[in-house]
Amino acid sequence: MKVKLKFNIFRFLFFCFLLSLAAGYFYYNTGLKAVSSTGNAVERQIIIPKGSSVKSIAKILEQENIIKDSIVFELYCKINKKADKIKAGKYSIDNSLEVPEIVEVIVSGKALVDIMKFTIPEGYNLDQIVEKLGSLGVVSIEDIQAALEPESYEYDFIGQIPDREMSLEGYLFPDTYEIYKDTRAEIIIDKLLERFDEVFTEEYRDRAKELNMTIDQVITLASIIEREAKLDSERKTISAIFHNRLEKNMMLQSCATVQYLLKEQKEVLTYKDLEIESPYNTYKNMGLPPGPIASPGLKAIEAALYPEEAEYLYFFAKDDGSHVFSRTYNEHINAQNKLKK
Repeated sequence: MKVKLKFNIFRFLFFCFLLSLAAGYFYYNTGLKAVSSTGNAVERQIIIPKGSSVKSIAKILEQENIIKDSIVFELYCKINKKADKIKAGKYSIDNSLEVPEIVEVIVSGKALVDIMKFTIPEGYNLDQIVEKLGSLGVVSIEDIQAALEPESYEYDFIGQIPDREMSLEGYLFPDTYEIYKDTRAEIIIDKLLERFDEVFTEEYRDRAKELNMTIDQVITLASIIEREAKLDSERKTISAIFHNRLEKNMMLQSCATVQYLLKEQKEVLTYKDLEIESPYNTYKNMGLPPGPIASPGLKAIEAALYPEEAEYLYFFAKDDGSHVFSRTYNEHINAQNKLKK
């Protein structure tokens, strides 16, 4: 009797197992089907961010009503080893496609909307960046200029920028970016600001406080270093000179700040150029200028925060882009005279 009871329980459990398999199979296959028929299809623009997991992609597609079930989509991708092959980008997908077809689209990239790559060089000022972005043909220069209102963006560092014209000067971080060809100007500017926020870490903020400098002062100094230094090996030495001059209440006398005031860059500044009346002219004004003169790269920012320990107060450029550094004015003049011989 006991043997028969055990056998019946086993048969019951086996039946439940088969029933579960059948239900699972039905659930899985139903989830693979298209959401809508071809005649009632709705096309949607789907953005798959870089680095997205298959789980997050499945949720995006389910929320956009492109697939019936995110779990089935995720399971299909894993069973068919497609999870790591999905390409980031922007796709036009309609919900008349079944899951295997949708996966084929986002794996092959054949419905990918064009992506454009561009680079903002280190040391570009705001005008140059606006011109560069305008040349991409994605948005107009007018739209870019309209998108430069700092109030439109929510970053902590923006709150500490003094009220001035060209207030985002220095904060559109120089790097290589990818955008979609129908991206709005505000999205592009936000990308550059977001990159700055990533680069200027908490460690850098703490270091700025140690130096008794605001973020804006650090970026202003870094932008001058960026425009003055041609060699990476000299950035921290040039930074030391500017720090030393600030501590001794000497004018920075940076040619880069005068160049910022000129419509066209000059190989050699004239004495007349050095007499330009502007708070940005560090030959006529003490301390740092009112704001950055360009967008500094990471190495220039690090140089501004961590200057070399040196007693130099003067430097001048040689024809090869390197500099000669001096501790005193007499050394500085003698070094220039030797080079002229």
